[in-house]
Amino acid sequence: MGSGAAERSRAERRPVLLPFLLSLFCPAISEPIRYKIPEEMPTGSVVGNLAKDLEFSIHELPSRKLRISLEKPYFTVSAESGELLVNSRLDREQICGKKPACALEFEAVAENPLNFYHVNVEIEDVNDHAPKFAHASFELQISESTQPGKRFILEVAEDADIALNSLQDYKLSLNPNFSLVNKKKQDGSKYPELVLEKTLDREQQSFHRLVLTALDGGNPPQSGSTELRIQVTDANDNSPVFKQEVYRVTLPENVPPGTTVLQVTATDQDEGINSEITYSFYSAGQVFGLNPKSGEITTQKTIDFEEIKEYSIVVEGRDGGGLVAQCTVEINIQDENDNTPEVTVRSLLEMILENSVPGTLIALIKVHDQDSGENGEVNCRLEGKVPFKIISSSQNSYKLVTDRALDRELTPEYNVTIIATDRGKPPLSSSKNITLHIGDVNDNAPVFHQMPYLVYVAENNPPGASIAQVSASDPDLGPNGQVSYSIVASDLEPRALSSYVSVSALSGVVFAQRAFDHEQLRSFQLTLQARDQGSPALSTNVSLRVLVGDRNDNAPRVLYPSLQPDGSALFDTVPRAAEPGYLITKVVAVDADSGHNAWLSYHVLQASDPGLFSLGLRTGEVRTARAMGDKDAARHRLLVAVQDGGHPPLSATATLHLVFADSLQEVLPDLSDSPVPSDPQAELQFYLVVALALISVLFLLAVILAIAQRLRPSSSSGAWGCFQPGLCSRSAPVVPPNYSEGTLPYSYNLCVAHMGKTEFNFLKCSEQLNSGQDILCSDSSGAMFPLGNSSESTSHPETLVPQAPPNTDWRFSQAQRPGTSGSQNGDETGTWPNNQFDTEMLQAMILASASEAADGSSTLGGGAGTMGLSARYGPQFTLQHVPDYRQNVYIPGSNATLTNAAGKRDGKTPAGGNGNKKKSGKKEKK
Repeated sequence: MGSGAAERSRAERRPVLLPFLLSLFCPAISEPIRYKIPEEMPTGSVVGNLAKDLEFSIHELPSRKLRISLEKPYFTVSAESGELLVNSRLDREQICGKKPACALEFEAVAENPLNFYHVNVEIEDVNDHAPKFAHASFELQISESTQPGKRFILEVAEDADIALNSLQDYKLSLNPNFSLVNKKKQDGSKYPELVLEKTLDREQQSFHRLVLTALDGGNPPQSGSTELRIQVTDANDNSPVFKQEVYRVTLPENVPPGTTVLQVTATDQDEGINSEITYSFYSAGQVFGLNPKSGEITTQKTIDFEEIKEYSIVVEGRDGGGLVAQCTVEINIQDENDNTPEVTVRSLLEMILENSVPGTLIALIKVHDQDSGENGEVNCRLEGKVPFKIISSSQNSYKLVTDRALDRELTPEYNVTIIATDRGKPPLSSSKNITLHIGDVNDNAPVFHQMPYLVYVAENNPPGASIAQVSASDPDLGPNGQVSYSIVASDLEPRALSSYVSVSALSGVVFAQRAFDHEQLRSFQLTLQARDQGSPALSTNVSLRVLVGDRNDNAPRVLYPSLQPDGSALFDTVPRAAEPGYLITKVVAVDADSGHNAWLSYHVLQASDPGLFSLGLRTGEVRTARAMGDKDAARHRLLVAVQDGGHPPLSATATLHLVFADSLQEVLPDLSDSPVPSDPQAELQFYLVVALALISVLFLLAVILAIAQRLRPSSSSGAWGCFQPGLCSRSAPVVPPNYSEGTLPYSYNLCVAHMGKTEFNFLKCSEQLNSGQDILCSDSSGAMFPLGNSSESTSHPETLVPQAPPNTDWRFSQAQRPGTSGSQNGDETGTWPNNQFDTEMLQAMILASASEAADGSSTLGGGAGTMGLSARYGPQFTLQHVPDYRQNVYIPGSNATLTNAAGKRDGKTPAGGNGNKKKSGKKEKK
């Protein structure tokens, strides 16, 4: 190739960018980038700067990873400069054959973001093929009688190049007898004709050798030649004549072999052998066959329009004398829709994230149909209802994009069928199946299998035991679906939460860190969280309520009768005239447990006279079973067992001391004269203590009387009593803070001095004294003496507030009264409250009053029969909204418990002055 050709090639290699970038927001260039280069360029030659034409900067080339998507590696892209380089031999004739325009279309793929760019490289023809004849020589017979001007069609040469580089001219070696004429066919190709310039003389020269040369239009031109051997034959006056010089016929492709195309016919006016015509043709390959006798042309194999669209055959008719005639047969092949479209998928994404927005590019689809016209026009679509669609990108190029939101949890993968259909009649179609895998994202929060959780745990559970298990599931994959559990909130103290419960992060099992106590903690609530491992992580909360069930782990506690701090025990007095059913006393007990575990029953374990008393099974009330007889003992002892309803049951015992007497004076001699085993050493110590105490008391009394007489000379001496300061020792009775003129309250307790080893050393009066009765106080010798008439005015310097009688507003009716340790309406079987909360509140109130009774400043009643509630809640407090636990509180000296109307339980009012409570000087053993 000369310097001019090289300059022209370099000029023509400049990229031809017909379209410009329409918009920065376009996903791809709609028109391809065009380049024009000559064929047979050396490997590594630069086609054009693709990166520059795509407006990529040199800095973004490494990240964009520009590459070529082409079936055969004709080109490559330089990673450093972005130039499009020749990668392999470009033979236009091998790639495109005789096509007038030869172009390679492919896609340039860029990543980050993924995009496609259409590139069209037109390959120009260079004159690299010389014209070539099929035979090195061929023979031609011409009769000597042939007239000048006769023309003979010669063999044509073939040139693989196109346009100017293809065959352009034929030349004949110089010969005075012959000349050459170039003629054109319908398709524009040329063929040579030999013209006889003058008559031949076989006798002078019977054989002529000519050289036929074919020239192309290249620069420099290339040529090919063949030897033409002309034999001069004897004269034959008439040559064969074809009916048509040119036969034209249209033949559909894919006709079966043996199909008749046409029949050529020639005539000869000669006779005999000179009129016998034999047909032949030079070169029609193996596609057609010619009957030499009939001139019928038939197909020998299947004709494919996609290979050759037109055939031109020269048929020769020769008579017996050697004269020939020629005609041209032009066969046009008609295209049939015999090729299905071909679908090619390129740059397919391996994984599509489920959160991809609609319109996300997935793959590039190329379709191709070898047919022509409407038979080669292809439409592409997707089969079925899938969340994808196909968008036409350019001619025979489509984009596969997402059409709507994806959900991997519903469909993890899609089998997409791409169907390509041409517009032939009938249309042909083909399909391509691809599998699209959907990638997971963390778009699902864990879901608990139960909402909310409710767990029952019995108290006294072993520490570390599993009490519950929560479970949540997450349909995501991998870390997005791995769930861990934790406690995020609780109604327990935050610092104490870890000491109560913990949860396994992997399994969701909730463990108790300690043994629960129903009496301290009835229930608590946790808020558990299930959290996945995604980024960002998603979580769900659930409520877990733990109810601590009660077990029978608390024995009943006897509130009355109870031992005093000094070890003494109370005793109750019963009138001798008490009738059967008389209420003597009541055993009061509570149980810290709940439900049936706190349902108490009372049983007599030991009794000095079992037939004399009856004990309420549920109330704990001790009543007389029969009237007192003359032969019955005055003093009795009952050992009562209080048992709860648990399994197994727990119990406690209480000892009751009962004395039958009509007045306190009858009781005191019996107490002092009761036989007690004597200990000489103990009696000596006792007398010493009594003597010392008596001397001290007498001295204090003398001092007090002297001071009082000086301070109040006009005071009446008859008003002095046990309530004057210094009159009694430390064991003397304590004056109630709310006492003033009038009678003592019925619940006030009188005290006596310690009597050594006597059986009783304290006396408590629980009945209200009448105005005519004397208040007794013991002196140092243990003898009782009157304190004075309560009707007389006292000379005590302190003003005492009278105590109000018991308030009846707080009392409940029998139907309203729950039955913790007593029963309603005297029912011995007892009725357990339906509401456990009311029962537990009842027990809490009893325990609160019991704690008041346990201190030194409060008795069982705590004032006016309120069991300490007046001191706790004030004088205006009433019990109209809390369970009535005072059914276990009785008024000594009466035969009924506290009810709406006194005496309703027994039906009669007890005799006055009965039911005195006393205190034993000896601690009774259970």
